[in-house]
Parts: sequence; C-alpha cells; structure tokens
Amino acid sequence: MMAAAFCPVARRVLPSVRQWPRGFGVTNVTRSFASQLESSRVVVERSTSPKEKIDKEKLTFGTTFTDHMLICDWQAEEGWLAPKIIPFGEMPVHPAASSLHYALQAFEGMKAYKDAQGKVRLFRPDMNMKRLNRSVERLSMPTFDGDQFTELLKELIRIDSDWVPEGDGYSLYIRPTAISTHPFLGVGAPKNSRLYVILSPVGPYYPTGFKPVSLYADNQNVRAWPGGVGFTKCGGNYAPTINPQSEAAQKGFQQVLWLYGENDEVTEVGTMNMFTLWVNENGEKELVTAPLDGTILPGVTRDSILAICRGLGEFKVSERTYTMPQLAKAIDEGRVIDCFGAGTAAVVCPIKSINYKGKDYALPDQETLGPLAKRMWDSITDIQYGRVENEWSIVI
Repeated sequence: MMAAAFCPVARRVLPSVRQWPRGFGVTNVTRSFASQLESSRVVVERSTSPKEKIDKEKLTFGTTFTDHMLICDWQAEEGWLAPKIIPFGEMPVHPAASSLHYALQAFEGMKAYKDAQGKVRLFRPDMNMKRLNRSVERLSMPTFDGDQFTELLKELIRIDSDWVPEGDGYSLYIRPTAISTHPFLGVGAPKNSRLYVILSPVGPYYPTGFKPVSLYADNQNVRAWPGGVGFTKCGGNYAPTINPQSEAAQKGFQQVLWLYGENDEVTEVGTMNMFTLWVNENGEKELVTAPLDGTILPGVTRDSILAICRGLGEFKVSERTYTMPQLAKAIDEGRVIDCFGAGTAAVVCPIKSINYKGKDYALPDQETLGPLAKRMWDSITDIQYGRVENEWSIVI
C-alpha cells in the first residue's frame, strides 16, 4: 500500500483510503484536493421564482425538479472552489468538454424520505459518498470529502424541503453527478470538473401494487467485464444497455438478466443487483448474489439486504458466482424459493419468469412479492421512513 498522498495546496498529508477490492484497477490513495471541499464555504442564492408544485399523485420518475441545485467546481490549479446553491436551471457547458466526448462522467442515486413526524431522512448516505468517490477516482477526476459533501447535500434539501412528498412510497430522488468540464479534445485526466446535485420528487415505484417482471437472460451482450468499470456508476456503463433492453422489450420481456462468460454466470438484472433464495445443490437453504469482483455494482440496497439477512441467521448468505444453468436446474427441481432484483429506485423487484435459451422458467409467487423480498421491502422501508429507528437513517 502506498504512503499517504501529499497535498501541495492544503500543505498537509492526507490519510489513505481503504484498499480497493482486487480487480478494480484504481489507486488506493485519494486525489490531492479532496480535503478542500468545505460545506462552511457554501454560497446560497435563493430562487425568486419558485415553481408551482404538481399533485404528488401525478409525479413520474425523473421529470419534475425542485427550485435549487448544488454546484461544486474544481480546478487543477486551485482545487475545490466555494460550493454554490443556486436556482435550478440549465448549465452552460463548453462543446469540447471531455465529459461529452469521452464519458468522463459518473453519478449516484439516493433518496430522502419524510417520516410521520415530518422529519426528512437520508438512507445510508455514507455508502453513496464512498461509491461516488470510487467512480470519480476510476475516471481520474478529483475525489472529495464525503462528510462535507453530505452536509452540502443536507443544506440543499433543507432549502427545498417543501418538495419532499409525504406518504409511504413517496420520496425525493437525489442525483449527485460528476462531469469533466475541461474543454479539451484529448483523452486525459481533466483539469476542470464539476460535482453537482439536482433533486426530483417521485411517487411510489409500484403505484398499483407489486408487478413481478419477466426477464430475458442475455448471454450475447455484456454489461461489465473483469478489469473494467462495472463496480462504478459511470455513465458509460448504462448507454450500451439501452439497445439490448429495447430488443428484450420487443420480445415481450420487461428486463434483461445479464449473463457473463462461457458458463453464463448470473450478474445483474437491468440496473439492479440480483438475489436468489434457494435450496442449493448441497441441500442448504441459501441466499446467493454475485460477488463484488469488480464487475458488480456495490449497491446500497444490496449491502443492506445482505446485512439484514445475516442478522436473521435463518439461512446461509453467500456472495459467490453461480450460473444460469444452475438456476434453471433449481427452478425445474422446485428448489427456488424467491428471486428478485434490488436497487434504490424499487428497493426490491420481484421476478416471475426467466427466458433462457428459448425456454421460460417460471418462478414462485408470480403475482406479488416473494416471501423474502416482502420481508426485505418491509425491513428497509421501515428504516427509510423512520418507523423503525436505525443508524442507517439520518435525520436532516
């Protein structure tokens, strides 16, 4: 492990971060100017023209935005500039900005929730900060102090707190985004970048009840590969999935189950992590999900489900490789108990069937959530909405 990185601007030694998982292909030392992002320097310009809010029942995902946004600019010569909270609006970007040409961009997905007492809460924001730092470091963009950025995020939400919709299933979607603003038509580390946040009130993911999805198991297109950036939330991870998803939809399937390698390893489903509860070939009741080998996104919901299930102590919990032929065999033999995707937007997404090599494999509980998925939904949403107090829920 390398020694701590010297910061020429801050004039002090920065502590090194924890070792990255093997295969991530990034350094284990923070970028120089990370400590300069300071919430105390924030400049606030409030909107003089607040938007008219729509009825929460009419909210659709990602189409309505609040009155303000957060902008944190970085320059190689000066480090992090003073953060700004300004009225929401378009951002001028130079046509040569390398984010537009070489996908030097990354993002996060988070939510804020309003509890029964009217308090606004975040769910495990420290996990999102760590993941965004992993993403930007992999792209040679500057890292930042996660605690300071969280404080800035809280201040933005306080200013727009009346946009957080009340009620179970309603939330304020938070989109932190990092882009290179360096106007340079060359492949290299940017000398200018921007970290910004926009907010969007959203309704329930399942407004009319849970709807299990059908999957198309795709072993032709590859979502991520060893040595790549599958562990990050880089924009370039998502664009190539749109066409395969459209092709699957044309065949009558709602989502793609991404397979990898000559053995058709199960990786992710759509943009979610994949979980299977089964009786494995050794006769053990086991919850299994793909391991964090560098190709799998370390989802916050994924980590939460693993922690909750390990705490239950009712079955074996494994992060290991398993294949679609193994899953198909288990379905045929009646050994699969539950199968679902997991992510920030949906929390859990039930699966009713998987089409693999032209054959449909039907799963139990095709009309609603499976038994474990329902328990995870209840456990996580109870924490998110403050019905159960837990250290994962942070009151703003």
